Amino acid sequence: MKWMKFRIKTLVEAEDLIISELYDRGLEGAQIEDKVPLSPLEKERMFVDIPPETEADDGVAYLSFFVEEREDGSLDLDGETADKESVLARIEEALLEVRDFMEIGEGAVTVSETEDIDWINNWKQYFHQFYIDDLLVIPSWEEVKPEDCGKKILHIDPGTAFGTGMHETTRLCIGQIKKYVTGETELLDVGTGSGILSILALMYGAKHAVGTDLDPCAVEAVAQNKEANGIADAAFDLLIGNLITEKEIRDKVGNGCYDIVTANILADVLVPLTPVAADCLKPGGVYITSGIIEAKEETVRQAVEAAGLTVLEVNHLGEWVSVTARKPETVLGEEREPERV
Repeated sequence: MKWMKFRIKTLVEAEDLIISELYDRGLEGAQIEDKVPLSPLEKERMFVDIPPETEADDGVAYLSFFVEEREDGSLDLDGETADKESVLARIEEALLEVRDFMEIGEGAVTVSETEDIDWINNWKQYFHQFYIDDLLVIPSWEEVKPEDCGKKILHIDPGTAFGTGMHETTRLCIGQIKKYVTGETELLDVGTGSGILSILALMYGAKHAVGTDLDPCAVEAVAQNKEANGIADAAFDLLIGNLITEKEIRDKVGNGCYDIVTANILADVLVPLTPVAADCLKPGGVYITSGIIEAKEETVRQAVEAAGLTVLEVNHLGEWVSVTARKPETVLGEEREPERV
């Protein structure tokens, strides 16, 4: 099997945003090369052999994306037929998007070919079980240790496209969900991905969850993770579509139905999403956001307040921010009963 490799030279601080922008354009499974020193905890969790010495961090990072090359020379880009030029155009578009609000360095792209690599599964050797506070997160290819039996355990198999809970943005959301969830919680998770936030909310006592996502791949990922964690089908419903722009999805989700709405999405999506999320909340409901870089914190805060919500908390972890807000208990002119189609 042949693969075309697209390698981008950028800066360490731009890694996450470039990866997110390219994921939205069909490029997944980034290979990251940089000289950022690993923490002792990262070494313990992610690697078997760590070189005793590494070069000094120069701030430069290389991101590589692999696209399958078919026998006729065309490329298979997330199920679509593409060629080298069209993939390069998507990459350049993403880099321009990120350049609008942060430095990305050189931004040079090189293209090469490689054969017979299992790049989709190679990352599994670096992902091992870990704790988030009292929660053990464990992938499907590892077994629960005897000493961990009886603890709260999340079985997660994210594949190449979705989160595991290790990233700061997910951890910020998890902390807020645990704080606000109750036994009566109806939760809406926008951009649910692997379903991790909805599944965790149900594990911590939520009554029911609805997830939405743009990517049809979420269907299989969510189904696998629900089964792995013993989540009943009726407890977690998934809708594929755009909550912001598609009336059919908004009608199915419903207005005034949810005690908590979560959205772990980039700030540029949170801004148009927030007034929609506010409509979905019950009076007194809580809106939990993450995926926000520090430079965009004020932008999201303003969008939240413009939607009539009151900011409760702003939390930071690494370079990422979470904004949590509440809908007023009584909303002027809102007399109707909550309903969902």
